[in-house]
Amino acid sequence: MNRTEANLLATDLKFAVVSTRWNHLIVDRLVEGVELAFVQHGGKTENLDHFIVPGSHEIPLVARKLAETGRYDAVVCLGAVIRGDTDHYEFVAGGAASGILNSSLHTGVPIAFGVLTTETVEQALNRAGIKAGNKGAEATLAMIETVNLLRQVG
Repeated sequence: MNRTEANLLATDLKFAVVSTRWNHLIVDRLVEGVELAFVQHGGKTENLDHFIVPGSHEIPLVARKLAETGRYDAVVCLGAVIRGDTDHYEFVAGGAASGILNSSLHTGVPIAFGVLTTETVEQALNRAGIKAGNKGAEATLAMIETVNLLRQVG
């Protein structure tokens, strides 16, 4: 069996980052994780363009439009949807997830789902790097690897 794996080098990549204004204290940490991971893997900060949307519901449309421009190798989507007392959580989280997936499949451009879906603010902060790991950085690494793999597939 032939095995193909991609590298984690971002030296010639250009990414768009779409993040939410809602829950910005959490999301700002995710954005920091994106930049750090991108630079640590050879990318340049000038090859990251950051777009801010009101909330997670608005992410998929903006991500799709950015992917359709042809200017970006990947799009990293970041937000934080925290469960409340109503069904709003399910609608926003589910809509963001399916919208981001559909945008990626429609455009053929890798689009990362870096939207935190948590029960509490504490869980969201932990996933944004307070304790260990940063889901923004993880989403970026996934996109670097995916872009490089797609280049090998041709």
